[in-house]
Formats: sequence, C-alpha cells, structure tokens
Amino acid sequence: MLGIGLRREHFAAVLEQQPQIAWFEIISENYLHKGSANLQNVLQIRESYPMSLHGVGLSLGSADGLEKSQLQYIKELITQIDPFLVSEHLSWSTIGGMYLPDLLPVPYNQQALEIFTNNINQAQDFLQRELLIENPSSYLEFKGSKLAEVDFLISICKKTGAKILLDVNNIYVSCHNHQWDAEKYIQAIPSELVKEVHIAGHTKQQLENGSHLLIDTHDNHVCQEVWELYNKAIARFGKVPTLLEWDEKLPSLNVLLDEINKAAYAYAE
Repeated sequence: MLGIGLRREHFAAVLEQQPQIAWFEIISENYLHKGSANLQNVLQIRESYPMSLHGVGLSLGSADGLEKSQLQYIKELITQIDPFLVSEHLSWSTIGGMYLPDLLPVPYNQQALEIFTNNINQAQDFLQRELLIENPSSYLEFKGSKLAEVDFLISICKKTGAKILLDVNNIYVSCHNHQWDAEKYIQAIPSELVKEVHIAGHTKQQLENGSHLLIDTHDNHVCQEVWELYNKAIARFGKVPTLLEWDEKLPSLNVLLDEINKAAYAYAE
C-alpha cells in the first residue's frame, strides 16, 4: 500500500488525473479551519482515496501538557476525513504558551518518558484513535539521556499502546550523524509495533572539520542507501503502508508517483 504526501500544489493534478496511488497523507495542522478552500479540495480527493493524518503540532513531549483546543480541532478533522492512520512525532514544540516552528528533541530519560506517556494517553483517550509515533531525525544527543532512542520509543509504545511510524530516512540520518547502527535500530523494534513507514530525501552538509551532517530536508529523491535500508525494514515488518514525503522544491505529481513506485520492488520480493 504505497502513498504520497498530498500538497496543495498538486490538488488540481490529482483531481484531473486520478492517479494510480493507494492513499494520501495530509498534515493535520494545514486543514484545521472549517470551510477553507484547501480543506474542500482535500475532502473532494478523499472521496476517491484513503487518507492518513500526520500531525506536527501536538507537542507530545511538552512538560506543559497538551493544548485542549488543538486536540479538539484534530478530533473534528478526524470526523471529517475518517483517516485510516493518525500519527505524530517524538518531539516537543511548545513552552510557556509559545509555539516554536520546529520538532525539537528531548533527552531520553525517565522524566521525558513519563511526559510522553501521559500526553499520548491523553491524546488517544480524547481522540479515540490509536496514535503512531514517528522516530525523529536528530543532530545532537543529550548528556542526560539514559536510554537509546529506539528503546525509548519502544517503552512509550508498551506503556501507551501506541504504535510506530518508522521513518527510514530519519533512521539513516540520525544513525549517520551519531554513528549508531541503523540495522540494529530496525532489528531492535518488535515487528508488531510498526504500522507505517516513511521514506524521504535528505541533504548532506559539510562541516568545518571535514565531516558531513545529514539534514532531513524532504526536498529531493530518496538515496540508494535509504532504499537499501527500506528493503530491510519491509523484510522485517512486512508490507506496511509506505509513504513518500517531499515537502520542499516540489516536483510534478508524476515525479512523486515515479519515486514512490520504486518501493514496489521491495513489496514484490
């Protein structure tokens, strides 16, 4: 089941072409205003395709707790879209009433585990939906971390009943940046926890010391190394729904369709 992220730049092409694609993902926070033209286009496309909701604003790692109005907006969107998957990020983005335009990392320790557990339980109870939690791309590690990222993510799922949106590109990026073992990361996850996979492109940035930092930019083709890691993920977790993310420097719809169709080779094996 292969899908792509639906962006407003492609609404007209999707409605006209009715492409051979299994599903679309939309970013929840882009469609919280009732009656907007963009939402009406999404609802029209939804008549022909299954959709998932992918959130970027719940701030599940926030010690301030969840914003109730945000939860209510998402619940109303769920009622309208009836998504087959609802996902969020292993991150935080709000503090003291301020909203920060990024998915910020947390230390992997007991305090953060309790915060995520409480917030995810609250969100799932309110939304009456299972959440999938996406592993992040990261560029630093906290000295206060007591758990490996993958163990932290697994612990959250065991405590809340949430599942995992496994972003293979994020694994590749983070493992390169921190010199973790990407295959061990994948093998550590119980197969029943992964319910969706993301793939995307990234950017290589050279540092002053001559080394390279990988940045999760979602603005180009999936590299060969990520495809190879994706093949290993599908071999372990089965043919779970797979989505191509491409958010910047958007190409034509046909380019996105050609890119996600490369995943069909792993599905066929």
